[in-house]
Amino acid sequence: MRRKFYVRSDASRGTSLQRRIRTLSALERKEEAKAFLNTFHDASGHGRTLRQRRWAEVRSDLRRHGYYEHTLEELAFGARLAWRNTGKCIGRLPWESLEVNDCRKLTSPDAMAARMADHLREADSGKGIRSIISVFAPIQGDAMPSWIESGQISRYACHTLENGRTLGDRQNAESTKLARSMGWTPPEEPGAFDLLPYFMRDPKDRRIMIDAPVEAIRQVDIRHPQYPDFDALGLRWYAVPLVSNMIMTIGGVDYPCAPFNGHYMCTEIASRNLADAQRYDLLPQVARAIGVSEGSSLWQDVALTELNRAVLQSFQTARATIIDHHKASEQFMTFHSREQARGRRVAGDWRWIVPPQAGSAHDVFHLKMRNFHPVPNFYRERGTDGLRLMPWYGDSYRNRVSGWVDRVQRRWKIWKRMAW
Repeated sequence: MRRKFYVRSDASRGTSLQRRIRTLSALERKEEAKAFLNTFHDASGHGRTLRQRRWAEVRSDLRRHGYYEHTLEELAFGARLAWRNTGKCIGRLPWESLEVNDCRKLTSPDAMAARMADHLREADSGKGIRSIISVFAPIQGDAMPSWIESGQISRYACHTLENGRTLGDRQNAESTKLARSMGWTPPEEPGAFDLLPYFMRDPKDRRIMIDAPVEAIRQVDIRHPQYPDFDALGLRWYAVPLVSNMIMTIGGVDYPCAPFNGHYMCTEIASRNLADAQRYDLLPQVARAIGVSEGSSLWQDVALTELNRAVLQSFQTARATIIDHHKASEQFMTFHSREQARGRRVAGDWRWIVPPQAGSAHDVFHLKMRNFHPVPNFYRERGTDGLRLMPWYGDSYRNRVSGWVDRVQRRWKIWKRMAW
């Protein structure tokens, strides 16, 4: 069941999606398309004739329409590259195994919502969690497709109780208020882990509320193998993190709705979602449950470690794929070494790559890294991370510009010598 909520947009600034997407000139779009197609054909081993024919088609479409369409092979390759280039992700080692679903013909909100439920079922089929991306319609000229506004398909509500206290995920306080204003009715007895609906925008920029596909969302009860009082906290978390509000850009084409999932690292749930003060803020309760005094030295460290142990073992018992932060760090170092061996630089944001637990115990803590935002990639807003995704970060364009600069400098030196 879904309900609509009509939102007035400032016509002078465009729709909410138009305010998010990057603004590329015709030259920048052409350069990104050229660099991507060169990378694709280099990796595919296609001959020169096929490469030139495809570039002629793309160049013609860009000149006539301002956009072009990716083939299925280009889309799959570009989506995997976008994951490989995401500087904030520590789990990029299996980037080549990403399963890409071409959903570009599913344009109605109902069809897209049905696909999200199927996506969750396919990702968690009982044989481990698979990394999947569902790619919906791209932006073509001024036509804006439907897109998902919520950060994830699975989210927990935040209830404000009569005594002013909050119950649930504080990060979703505004989303909970919005859902209630649109007709969502929480349970009679609100809990800390009530699934929220998610929001979508249609091509006319109207907000649509979609009920969470509860039957497709597996939730794992978090228990501790050693402390019985821990189980009384009633903690749980969903098994599949399906990120839904990132814009994927491939070769100058933006896909505003390309939900994707991987699997959790235990510290994402334990050290951040459940422990952060602006989220669940559970460390004091966990400390009491395991018999640690809040006045003792390093009580937060002990509580965090035991909370991570509970999350890790609970997911493993439920056969929901999860990885600890030490193993994730090792996998990133393997990924980094492989990319360097292939002559590729690795984009990395130190603040996101280094786990929030036992940071200096990992090799990634001591690794020099820079997030130079290569394309293809994912971004949220053009005014923040989208602004950094510029075509001159591509090797093809950078080499061309540096060559042009060298020629100008040589001619300037020659002119100076002649003038004297």
